Parts: sequence; C-alpha cells; structure tokens
Amino acid sequence: MVLGTRIGARQPCALATVVAIEGSVSADPGAKAIFAPDGRLLAGWVGGGCAQARVGELACEAMSTGKSQLLALDLRDEILGTGMPCGGAMTVFIDPILPPPMLWLLGSGRLAEALCAQAAQVDFAVTVLDPRAEAAQFPAARAVVDDDPSYAALAGAAAGDYVVIATQHKGDHLALRQVLTQPVAYVGLIASRHRARLVQEDLQQSGLSPALWGKVHAPAGLDLGARTPEEIALAVVAEMLARRRQRSARPRSIFEENP
Repeated sequence: MVLGTRIGARQPCALATVVAIEGSVSADPGAKAIFAPDGRLLAGWVGGGCAQARVGELACEAMSTGKSQLLALDLRDEILGTGMPCGGAMTVFIDPILPPPMLWLLGSGRLAEALCAQAAQVDFAVTVLDPRAEAAQFPAARAVVDDDPSYAALAGAAAGDYVVIATQHKGDHLALRQVLTQPVAYVGLIASRHRARLVQEDLQQSGLSPALWGKVHAPAGLDLGARTPEEIALAVVAEMLARRRQRSARPRSIFEENP
C-alpha cells in the first residue's frame, strides 16, 4: 500500500512579508502573501499593480536559489521606481518555502532501513519501494510501497529527486534502466564494483544513451572504507548531501589554505 503525500503536494512556494513602510502605500507592515513557482499570487496581499509583480519576480528567484530576498520598493517615482507613484516606499522580506528533497529508496533489509533513517535525519523525504518492505521497518519513511514490484511509482519522480537502488542485485539492472528515463538529480546503485560493471554492460546492451549514465553513482557512496550496513548508509547519505549542496566532498582543512 502507499502511505504519505502524493507528488503533487511537493510544490515550492514563497512567503512575502511587508516588514517596513514609509509614506503612503497600499499595504501595512506585517501584510503577507504567498506566491507560486511561476510568480502567481496564491493568497494574501502585499500591494497591487507593479509592486505585486516585482515581489512575484523576486519570489521566483528566491525559490530557484533557495535563498531569502529583501526587496526595497520605491513607489514614489513612476520612472525610477516601480512605475507606481503611490507616494511611499516599502520593504518586503521574501522567504522561499521548499519541500524536502525526495529520496526514492528501492530495497529492504538492514541496509535500506539504515539508509532510510539516516536520510530522514538530514531532511530527505523517503519513499520506500519494495514488495518485502513493511512500514514498521521504516518508521522514518514518508511512504512505503509494497505492492509495486515493477516500480511503476517511479514514473512520478521529479527533477531534483534522488534514487538509491539497494535491492541487493534483485532486478537492480531493470530498476536502473527505468530510473534513467526520469529527470532525477542523483542515482545511486549499492553494489560491488564487479556487480556495477555487470550492470553497466547491461545498460550498454539496453540501447539507453550513454549520456544518461553520467548521473549514476556505482558503487554508491563516498569512499569511506565502509563495511557495515550502517557505515555504507552513512557513505551514501554523505554523497547525496554533497550533491544537494553542490560540493565536491573532498577532504578539507583550514591548514591547507594560504595564511
């Protein structure tokens, strides 16, 4: 069965709040509005006309970068300001509200359980896909799907999602073929180097473009010398976090920097 929220509920939005005003403006301090990813006003009010349009533009930028914006609007000058001479000015704080990144976790068992728990701790929304998975084994998961042996649910994967295949060689090559047709940000295959090479050979014979293979991390995880399921899970989550924060994940020390 499927537990948790559907994919459509994971849309970002931005909350805009008027934090200061000067002179005559159409919104009071504390006025709030919510904007959609395309800049449309969903609810609330922070001023009409060009003021709302400009806030909508900055809301789009905030959702794209994930960074808050502080916008100063000059409403006193039709030419130099927003084109709306209201006789005042206002400052608006725009805060993006982004859904946590989705991790599609294929597999069950001790390694998958550890991976689910650790990924949830760093704010991944985990959906577990495996016929043998039980909700009691994955208390940190947002959803557990145990009636989808062909992983059809992966058709709902979105850009920016993460996928880890931890099926312990049980159809991992078939799952990987399916995953690579989706616009996901990261694909990790938990396997030995020997198994990873066999899966690569299968991809070569599948007809999928080699350009798609670049997103595959196999064996998944940073090279930490991990041996236990918990250590392997840590290495994989660390690699996903590096991808999420756009870091190289190389060791660093301030003593390497020039004084």
